[in-house]
Amino acid sequence: MKTPLARPAAAAPGIVLAGARGRLLPASIPLRFFGAAVVFHVLAWVALAVGTMQGAGWHGGLGWPLAALHLVTLGTLMSAAIGASLQLLPVATRQPLQSHRLAAALWWGFTPGVVLLVLGMGLARPPWLAAGAALVIGALLLHAVLLVANLRAARGMPGVVLHGWGALAGLALLLASAAALVLGWLGRPLIDRDSARALHLLAGVFGTMGLLAFGLSAILLPMFALAPVPPLRGQLASGTAALAAISIGAAAAAGLAPLPLRAAALALGALGVAIHLVQMQRTLAQGMRQDLGLSLSMMRGGWAALVAALVLAALQLVTGHGPSGHVVLVLLVGGWLTSFLFGVLQRILPFLVAMHCPPGRRAPTPSALTVQAPLRVHAVAHAAALALLLAGLLADEAGLLVSAAAVGAVGALAFGWFFAVLLRRWQRALAPVLR
Repeated sequence: MKTPLARPAAAAPGIVLAGARGRLLPASIPLRFFGAAVVFHVLAWVALAVGTMQGAGWHGGLGWPLAALHLVTLGTLMSAAIGASLQLLPVATRQPLQSHRLAAALWWGFTPGVVLLVLGMGLARPPWLAAGAALVIGALLLHAVLLVANLRAARGMPGVVLHGWGALAGLALLLASAAALVLGWLGRPLIDRDSARALHLLAGVFGTMGLLAFGLSAILLPMFALAPVPPLRGQLASGTAALAAISIGAAAAAGLAPLPLRAAALALGALGVAIHLVQMQRTLAQGMRQDLGLSLSMMRGGWAALVAALVLAALQLVTGHGPSGHVVLVLLVGGWLTSFLFGVLQRILPFLVAMHCPPGRRAPTPSALTVQAPLRVHAVAHAAALALLLAGLLADEAGLLVSAAAVGAVGALAFGWFFAVLLRRWQRALAPVLR
């Protein structure tokens, strides 16, 4: 009688980080991107307040509301995504990044480009916008080149690699649709603006940021919870469903059988989300570290916002009625992606800094580098600001929107306080070595 084949054991959290110290970038590279994300987060709330007090409603045109949106999507989310992907994908693929100099040069093109782009949007100056977009597109193309070289040589975690390739495909669509929108604002439209806008939102929210969030979760949550890596079959199933949903959604956004294809994309997307969330919950349940505090609360809040956005999108598709698309957009960008990002950052930043501290008995731990009070302020303010923002959109009440911006800015400044204290404590740990 043959002995049944044993099921392969899930990878332990230590396997994910095996040899990771040897593939760390110089600390200044990821930290400058994370620092930019923190600053742009504050500026996004300021831009929203300015636009609201000027009576500028957002209908997809130029103005401070559009600038505020891009300060979040490009300035906060994309900055952090670049820093995280440059550092974490080499860990997953077991391949060091090919050029640290090119990675460092990214910041000098991307960050000034974002500043120029959002000023062009806020002040309604298309030439400024176009110049900023050119810098941003060039920097993101360079980022793509670095990631392609790393993914092609991958020797581990095929589920993460699948999501990485999908995010790169989403980035290509994001940049193409961005170029089309910029040309439209310059009076040289290539395609219909509504189609370009729909493709841009789909590629940015789901194709690039969403797939990166799903893929990197297979590294981050096991590391945070000291848990096994999610089963590969589930990672591939979730990623495949999400990729199919994005592809079908892109066809619908381009005008091909929009209603049936939107329904199919939504169904496949919901399937991918369900598989992913089940995997994440199982990973957390198997973890040796159960109390992840505010970090896990923010990540779970992000997942809840994603589910709520999908439910509202389904209701709108079936009934033709429901909250405006702006509500769904706020749930996706502010509720899901931003909440998840800051839940991750408050854990990954101290861990990354601790990895760069001199080894020894007095080396600070991530908890010793973390100050908790500003994180609590940020979590409460972030949730309150999102609630006020959604209420203001539903009621069409400018006062609620200004209040949301004020509360959100307080939370963003509190997270900046946490980041500044982290850097100061790191410098103290480095002081004996630098003398």
